[in-house]
Amino acid sequence: MPIVVESLQSVTYQDQGDLQKIYRDAPPWLFAPFSDAPQLIESMLDHNTLIAARFNDRLLGAARLQRHGPVWELSHLCVRALTRRRGVAERLVIHAQKSAEDAGCTLRLLATAEALEVQALAAKLHVELQISPAPEAGTSCA
Repeated sequence: MPIVVESLQSVTYQDQGDLQKIYRDAPPWLFAPFSDAPQLIESMLDHNTLIAARFNDRLLGAARLQRHGPVWELSHLCVRALTRRRGVAERLVIHAQKSAEDAGCTLRLLATAEALEVQALAAKLHVELQISPAPEAGTSCA
């Protein structure tokens, strides 16, 4: 089965557990301006900004997609540690990029200076990148 990227407006109990697993290994700076994964997930659901990659009915990656007029912003991109380096983050970015283009908008990827994998992904996919300083150092999540 292929990886399917979808916007999630509500989640099942299984989805909630998968989202917790996706963000479990994330460095603390990834959650800013939120305090932790549950707060980030709740905000994404409340504001309809959660997109997720699903494979065999399980969520493998997630991100926050904010639609701000002509520029959409993709942030908080994270892939479950077990499935990193298999194209899940790339599928999420490509889906967001295509959705933005279909709406006549452009996509901007938000990342910290420490997120080297995200920066490389933005360069590979020719997505505009906005770098912000991280509150504290850590590892990437894509």
